[in-house]
Amino acid sequence: MTHIAVLGSTNMDLVAYVAKAPQRGETVTGREFRTIPGGKGANQAVAAAHAGSDVSMIGAVGADAFGSQLRTTLEHSGVDTDHLRTTEGPSGTAHIVVDDEGGNAIVVVPGANATVDHLAPGDEALIAGADALLLQLEIPLAAVLAGAEAARRHGVRTVLTPSPVQSLPPELLASIDLLVPNEHEAAALTGVTDPRDAAVALLDQVPEVVVTLGAAGSLYAARGAEPLAVPAPRVTAVDSTGAGDTFVGTLAVALAEGRPMRAALAWASTAASLSVQRAGASSSMPYRSEIDAQAASNTRHTS
Repeated sequence: MTHIAVLGSTNMDLVAYVAKAPQRGETVTGREFRTIPGGKGANQAVAAAHAGSDVSMIGAVGADAFGSQLRTTLEHSGVDTDHLRTTEGPSGTAHIVVDDEGGNAIVVVPGANATVDHLAPGDEALIAGADALLLQLEIPLAAVLAGAEAARRHGVRTVLTPSPVQSLPPELLASIDLLVPNEHEAAALTGVTDPRDAAVALLDQVPEVVVTLGAAGSLYAARGAEPLAVPAPRVTAVDSTGAGDTFVGTLAVALAEGRPMRAALAWASTAASLSVQRAGASSSMPYRSEIDAQAASNTRHTS
């Protein structure tokens, strides 16, 4: 079995469902509210565990009720939490508005995630024993850099989701093997709006790029090769929260298992397409048996 390490955030998602998201200064009435464990790091960890990998989470939760719930949710999903610290103060929260078209707007309050600014004792050894390290940008950049450099020292594949998007220092990019932005993040990082051109531009900084395109699928680019477009299954989205993290966590498992890139991208897109048909982030992530069954159905319908 593969082993995926995740260094990143754990948040409690506070989700309001509305017909249409409010504009600035506007108040709208929602139809439902849910409290759902999330955070990009935890989401990717759950996705990878559901997809069939051993997964270890490096991060922090607060000494509050949310922290206990976040830890328990990860453990029930099969994620090892021995390296998930508990700090004084509140856990991280994400305040999410989901509209009837499945779109979302999110405000993240870091809480305990802000304390993850370095690797703790034992973290580097954990990373060294992994097949891949998943990184995002909801914890301080210093820890992301430390994790990436530790992975590079030990020959471990690094996968970075550049969200929330920000300027990335050259020393971090030098330790990244695969960058996975969505099309908006790719445009922000390069100043290029066309996803294909943006992906190619990013190859000046990293050896491999996957740009996620939502319902349109994904685009892969690597140095010395023609870009590869992989469509996503057509589905009706209910809630897109966590779909990108589902894609990344599942993709990491597929690549760790040695699947060719096209097949890995198709499998990850299938997982993401299942997740958007359900509410929530971590609560929407499909298990390996579901992904395999849907992938087989997709193949039958397109053959």
